[in-house]
This record gives sequence, structure tokens and C-alpha cells, in this order.
Amino acid sequence: MLYFLVKRHLGKRKMKITYYGQSCFLFEMGGTNVLLDPFISPNPLASEIDIDSISCDYILLSHGHADHVADAEYLLKKTGATLVATFEIVTWYQKKGIENVHSMNTGGKVHLPFGTVKMVNAIHSSSLPDGSYAGSAAGFVIQSADKTFYYAGDTALHLDMKLIGERYHLDFALLPIGDNFTMDVEDALVAANYVNTKKIIGMHYDTFPYIEIDHVEALELARRQQKELILMEIGQTIEL
Repeated sequence: MLYFLVKRHLGKRKMKITYYGQSCFLFEMGGTNVLLDPFISPNPLASEIDIDSISCDYILLSHGHADHVADAEYLLKKTGATLVATFEIVTWYQKKGIENVHSMNTGGKVHLPFGTVKMVNAIHSSSLPDGSYAGSAAGFVIQSADKTFYYAGDTALHLDMKLIGERYHLDFALLPIGDNFTMDVEDALVAANYVNTKKIIGMHYDTFPYIEIDHVEALELARRQQKELILMEIGQTIEL
């Protein structure tokens, strides 16, 4: 899992977020479109999404599993977007002809047009669709002129999340809630406490039978802990 940090500026604006299913989101930040973990065309729940309509300047991959990278090669070649990922993932895509890349590793930081991106720890496995080693999974903490947020990617609950809450003031966090392969809703609510945010966008749920959730129960659990859990519809765009 990758975590990206983007430096905060004065005068925050609203940010547009579009959900394409599983853990794939498009963020519009100050004229830059950033797409995370594109798994769209193989996802039956996202069958109405036209991936050719997606415009992006950067594609961030948290790890190499197929349900996070399935459409990455196609969109990278179609849009000319810059790939940001671990060294191992970047190297794998370079062999496929991807030229616009920026490789990172846990703890590193990069300055991009929309802000700065820092890669942080996640607890999960990571391999590419052909079985190649993909380095460590990661998540993103992204801090831009618009918002500061945490994209956890696929992860278990872990104490390093407390460092994010201590160092950054988050506007919201995107957390996996589907259980089995990642945290469940209860662990995600603990994670929200660790990173010190009350607003959660759920991800990595419902796509497969193993990770189907009870939406009503999840929302009620969040309400009881005075958290706002947002479960976006696939194709929905919101502003935060």
C-alpha cells in the first residue's frame, strides 16, 4: 500500500472525487487529475463505466494485485499519464513500454504539480498479475492545496497509522472495509481514530463474495462511533 503526502497551502477549495469501484478513485486537484488503483473493465459492478472517458495526468498504484492494476497499462498508454509506484512496479511497467514514470519506496517523498506525495507503510502482500515481485504494498497520504487525505490501499490495521494522525491534519481517509483480505469496518473505525479523522470513504468491498458487506450495519457502526462513513456509488462524483 502506498501513502502519498501533498503539502498543504492556504485557502482550501473543494475537491472532486469520482468512484470507479473496488479501490479506484479519480481526484481532481487544482487542474490535475490523479487516478488511484484502476480496476474497472474486469469489475462486473463497474460495467457501465467507459474507461475511454477517463482522463488522468497521474496514476498511483498502491500495490501490484490485479484488482488494483488491471487497467493501468491501458490507461497509461492511452492518456500518457505518469505512473507513480514502487520501484518494482515501475520497472515491470517500463518493460511494457511505459515511459512516464516515477518510482518510490516507503518513506520517500516526491513533489508533483498538485503537491507533495509521500509513500508510507501498509500491511499487505504485493505481486503483479504474472506473479512478479512487486515490492512492499503501500498507501497514500495526499496533501494538496485542496485537501489533505489518506488513501490506505489494501492494509491491515497497524500502529504506524498513529504517526499519520500525529503528523498531519487529515480532512478524510479512504479505508478498506471489506474484511477477509483487508480491514473490516470495525478495524477501519479504529484506523480512523489512529489517523485522527471523522470522515471515512469506504473502499475494497462488495466486488467479490468474500468482501460483501452489510451497508446498513456498517453505516450504523460508524454512526455509533460518531464517524461519517461515505459509501459511494460506482460512477458517482462528490465534492469534499
